Amino acid sequence: MNPDPTSAPEAPGRWPALAQAVAAPLSRAAIFLVATLNPGLENRSTLRSFCGDLAALLRAVEFRDLEGGLSCVMGFGSGAWDRLFGAPRPAELHSFREIRAGDRHAVSTPGDLLFHIRAKRVDLCFELATQFMARIGNAVSTVDEVHGFRYFDDRDLIGFVDGTENPRGEAAIDAVLVGEEDAVFAGGSYVIVQKYLHDLGAWNALSTEAQERIIGRTKLSDIELDDSVKPTSAHNALTTIVENGKEIKILRDNMPFGSAAHGEFGTYFIGYSRSPRTIERMIENMFVGRPPGNYDRLLDFSRAVTGNLFFAPSATFLETISEDQSVVTEPSASPAAAAPSPSGSSVRDGSLGIGSLKGDIRHE
Repeated sequence: MNPDPTSAPEAPGRWPALAQAVAAPLSRAAIFLVATLNPGLENRSTLRSFCGDLAALLRAVEFRDLEGGLSCVMGFGSGAWDRLFGAPRPAELHSFREIRAGDRHAVSTPGDLLFHIRAKRVDLCFELATQFMARIGNAVSTVDEVHGFRYFDDRDLIGFVDGTENPRGEAAIDAVLVGEEDAVFAGGSYVIVQKYLHDLGAWNALSTEAQERIIGRTKLSDIELDDSVKPTSAHNALTTIVENGKEIKILRDNMPFGSAAHGEFGTYFIGYSRSPRTIERMIENMFVGRPPGNYDRLLDFSRAVTGNLFFAPSATFLETISEDQSVVTEPSASPAAAAPSPSGSSVRDGSLGIGSLKGDIRHE
């Protein structure tokens, strides 16, 4: 929360929706917290009540250091949305789509709720996360908690600057906020997260020139390689999405994380977008290749160990939620109830344009 001083375009007869802090400035510290919602109507009520109180909890912690830049974005997975809010639902919300291509695997992992907490100081992030869990801890089960940090001059642990091409100002708002195409959820944003672990020993054994060809930028000066020398498999080539002659941007706020004692070195990818299709195409290009087989060589040194898609509704939406509204029956555990409903595929067709990507995608 700590809403952006921005709002979605106003639809006729509506007040504009105030967005969550999806376009907040890059911070020095972050916590990425992913959890699942426990069964039971009482847990549903706890989460709905929490949604309405999220802004007040944030203000209480933020007030302890008004210069600390504390913000939080709360997102919901597809299944959690149905349990908590029901219809209507965001037009393109669905489960993260797993991809397999050779030895490369974009995994899909459990996750109903995302908290993306950012600040200039890690203690502010930690305090806010602690207050959240004190409030909802019995209603959820934590799946993953990652404490990210800014590494020197905005570099990741493989030594390259990350996020250089992020849009800014109005361009960022246009890239990340849903507008009139789904007016009920204007001011919301789709969020995809993936946790990558790096084989730094193998990566650092490469020459700087070989690393630069894989990334598509110079390592020291962060200048994009000229197309005449940049391979078509370069990371920044495969993650550039162009439609009708215009590049479609997303907003990244990736963070390094790790454990020196355990030899764990990683990057937590988080991307915000007006439509999940943009990031899904980037991931497809990385893992499958464009054309197939021309994949991102960075994946020879990095592997994804989590994968989730969430929708972060507007702050306006969250503040209207109470525990008493439209209580629904918990889904049955019967096989019939567990089967996907036909409506699950009606997400502006939800396709990535390479055939059926519902479920596990295999490219051998």
